[in-house]
Amino acid sequence: MTEDNFSLTPEFILTGFTDHPDLKSLLFVVFSAIYLITMVGNLVLVALIYMECRLHTPMYIFLGNLALMDACCSCAITPKMLENFFSEDRRISLYECMAQFYFLCLAETADCFLLAAMAYDRYVAICSPLQYHTRMSMKLCICMTTAAYIIGNLHSIIQVGLLFRLTFCGSHQINHFFCDVLPLYRLSCVDPYINDLMILIFSGSVQTFSIAIVLISYLYILFTIFTMKSKEGRGKALSTCASHFLSVSMFYGSLLFVYIRPNALNEGDKDISVAVFYTLVIPLLNPFIYSLRNKEVINVIKRIRKNRQFCNIPK
Repeated sequence: MTEDNFSLTPEFILTGFTDHPDLKSLLFVVFSAIYLITMVGNLVLVALIYMECRLHTPMYIFLGNLALMDACCSCAITPKMLENFFSEDRRISLYECMAQFYFLCLAETADCFLLAAMAYDRYVAICSPLQYHTRMSMKLCICMTTAAYIIGNLHSIIQVGLLFRLTFCGSHQINHFFCDVLPLYRLSCVDPYINDLMILIFSGSVQTFSIAIVLISYLYILFTIFTMKSKEGRGKALSTCASHFLSVSMFYGSLLFVYIRPNALNEGDKDISVAVFYTLVIPLLNPFIYSLRNKEVINVIKRIRKNRQFCNIPK
């Protein structure tokens, strides 16, 4: 083998969507629109929750932090991907690559715990409404949110630290549109067994714990809903929980498929389509699923629009 095949790789090339050169203009427009709507939707939701005192409750604090993490996830990935559609070399340095994966891992890990916290919040609100303010206090809400960020940061630091034990040599083309951990493992000339084992343990533990909280909470919620005497109340609660559970199922399902499935290292062709779903599509949908179906958020938006129209009336 040539000497170049053994040279260390200080930077990578993100091949991304180069298999579709004829569609790059269309894909650029589509992903640009997704990015714009995602950022506007999530940041507007964060601003509404921050400014409106009525929304300073555990449910909306969790929702605001979820929107913030979705915006973080989109910011970490989409700008570089859009740049690479019309870039000649599509290069990304090793440290940029590690930073990109760090923020992605932080956002996805924090999302897991925030979704679990939201499920528990809905469980208390529906199953024990009279005890809601004591069982779901603001102090507990802040503790749960802080824990989500702390665990997200720790998980990201561990995974990025493990990546630095690898040596990347030979081919430096990442068959992906961002620096995900599994494509990096495939480029390593050091056996990534330990890294693969650690991501299985840590990611598996995070997802197993949070999924268990979500499933147990929603099982109790469904049991309570079906024992309600009021058909109107049952339909309202079921409609809200169904949309929330759909979003949770899509998020956890895509993460489990990418990181926890058997032979994940040997099935790189499946990574891109699923990654588009959980890094771009779900952050786009979450603001609409969690807010536009919520009457309190809609009422706040209507009141702001009404006040703005009132202020614009000529005197």
